Amino acid sequence: MTSTPQSIDLGMPRSGLADVPGLAADATKQTKKDFTSDQEVRWCPGCGDYAVLAAVQGFLPDLGLRRENIVFVSGIGCSSRFPYYLDTYGMHSIHGRAPSIATGLATSRPDLSVWVVTGDGDALSIGGNHLIHALRRNVNITILLFNNKIYGLTKGQYSPTSDPGTITKSSPAGSIDTPFNPVSLALGAEASFVARTMDSDRAHLTEVLRQAAEHRGAAFVEIYQNCPIFNDGAFQLIKDRDSQAARLVRLVDGEPVTAGLEDSRQVLVREPNGSVVFVPEAEASGRPVVVHDAADPNPTAAFALSRLDDGTMTHVPMGVFRNIDRPTYDDLVRDQVRSAVDGAGRPADDASLDALLRGSDTWTVT
Repeated sequence: MTSTPQSIDLGMPRSGLADVPGLAADATKQTKKDFTSDQEVRWCPGCGDYAVLAAVQGFLPDLGLRRENIVFVSGIGCSSRFPYYLDTYGMHSIHGRAPSIATGLATSRPDLSVWVVTGDGDALSIGGNHLIHALRRNVNITILLFNNKIYGLTKGQYSPTSDPGTITKSSPAGSIDTPFNPVSLALGAEASFVARTMDSDRAHLTEVLRQAAEHRGAAFVEIYQNCPIFNDGAFQLIKDRDSQAARLVRLVDGEPVTAGLEDSRQVLVREPNGSVVFVPEAEASGRPVVVHDAADPNPTAAFALSRLDDGTMTHVPMGVFRNIDRPTYDDLVRDQVRSAVDGAGRPADDASLDALLRGSDTWTVT
């Protein structure tokens, strides 16, 4: 990265940045075209990645950032072609390691808006360790996990999110694995922002991306994305207009959690044992109705919402599950560097580096 951004006063930082030097200083409004590269987009016809790419390209101008202050890092997989199609900085890295590379970037370059694009195989299999620690540390990055419940690039093996019984080239008798719930995993790793959306809902996808970009800390967004070649129709029950209204649970901060149409609406209530269950709206009177609170520092309620989803897709929560403030890893690292002192208690600068290395915690071997 060799850009030298200029600083302007904005009042509030955008895109989760600690500072605002990367904001576009000229008055020219950026457009989707400015963020679209000259590379041919090479995904299978009908792939859900096209819709996500279009949404991201259309959304990036709203950040008000120069292209050279935005970085997309990807691992390996169909989704990992993403950096090629954006006219920003980018890195197509190695399998599962994108969060680690993004951590280094975010820590060393506070002027950058750092994004990770990954898939259910890349992030949750070989990259599982890197993902959970980036979330746990609360690194200031935005992670987009495309979940199509299959390995697409390697031609249709079952993935860590494939439903039990899924027949693939690597599970001809049906998968016997218990799949990950990516939202539950992210909440368990203490991610400070966790959300879910899907490729075919452009308005919802864009709004979730906006909130993720504004969040300072580790923002994790699971995107349900259809693979028309190896797992077509995996999310059809919540994409079909006739069935999605009864199944989708749209999370709205500060409002009761409901599902279904007005004439058959269900309300989520808390049972005496602490569990949550949907009941007809007429039966909810006098019972403890669950009101969504994304800013609750305790992730227990958000985790309970994430567990409403199962293979039947009877109730599928969509929206922001958690959005809390806590110190970020990269800010804390930079604070430590600034406050480092040598053995005499003086601030460590270039002149005192030798004294710092040879402080009281060393010995001489003769």
